[in-house]
Amino acid sequence: MRIAVMGAGGTGGYYGALLARNKHEVTFIARGPHLRAMQTNGLQIKSVHGDIEIKPVRATDDPGEVGPVDLLLFCTKTYDTDQAALRTRSMVADATTVLSLQNGIDASEHIGRVLGMAHMIAGTTMISSAIEAPGVIRQVSEFRRVVIGELDGRLTTRIQAVCDAFKGTGVTVEVSERIMSVLWGKLLFISVAAGFGSLTRLPMGHYRSVPETRSVITRLMRETEAVATAHNVKLSPDVVESTLAGIDQNAPQIEASMQLDVERGRRTELDSIIGVLCRKGREVGVPTPVTDMIYGMLLPVDLAASGHKQAFNDETGIELS
Repeated sequence: MRIAVMGAGGTGGYYGALLARNKHEVTFIARGPHLRAMQTNGLQIKSVHGDIEIKPVRATDDPGEVGPVDLLLFCTKTYDTDQAALRTRSMVADATTVLSLQNGIDASEHIGRVLGMAHMIAGTTMISSAIEAPGVIRQVSEFRRVVIGELDGRLTTRIQAVCDAFKGTGVTVEVSERIMSVLWGKLLFISVAAGFGSLTRLPMGHYRSVPETRSVITRLMRETEAVATAHNVKLSPDVVESTLAGIDQNAPQIEASMQLDVERGRRTELDSIIGVLCRKGREVGVPTPVTDMIYGMLLPVDLAASGHKQAFNDETGIELS
């Protein structure tokens, strides 16, 4: 299968490497020092499941060099989605399948507006991995799970083709007839890991069992559940309890990718992980006070990392006009 990976970071780089090792023709769309390192030295994966080296690597910053592919795997940061979709048009032919493994609940909709919803299948992944250095991905979680599905719930040949592509990689791949429920369920978890990890700057094991913090975590998840229900997305009756159990079972050193971005002073996916819940709540009249608080506290951090400049008096903190 001819595969292009749009965004060769922790998620795209890792899954792309496994697919390349599985004898698929994989091209990575990357940029900057990471791209140059891949082109020069190949792609190294340091993983709890065993290290991998892919060399040589097909990698470029120009999707126009690639041509049409069978599968386009979208793994960019969500704030790059719209622009990235425009750049991938030349790789999409009539039979191309486009799969987003990005965070949030509306990436497929954004990509589909540009490339056509007929190409889209939706998906999500549970994994902890990140770029350790240019050309090097470190993957630290025992879990590496991918769930995919057609937006209308059908079981199709292209869904089966994606499953077949991952056979032999070691990745757990599941097909869901209710993929939006899966995406909302993932958001229930990742909003906690990203939000509380970014606020505390601590690994999950440090905040998940503090009673006062756990109470607020539970309230955040209840808000997400209520918003999903109001949008006619059916979640399991015990979704909050099972998500809490999953948080408890995770390795204590786990940190969400958004938290890592905050700690490194980078732009974050705050809008698609936390902000989207605030917006979706307002659309249906569901209050989200905990979510609003988290978003409001992290938004200045994200704006500063994004290059948003305001003039402040250094001594008083009062904005100067």
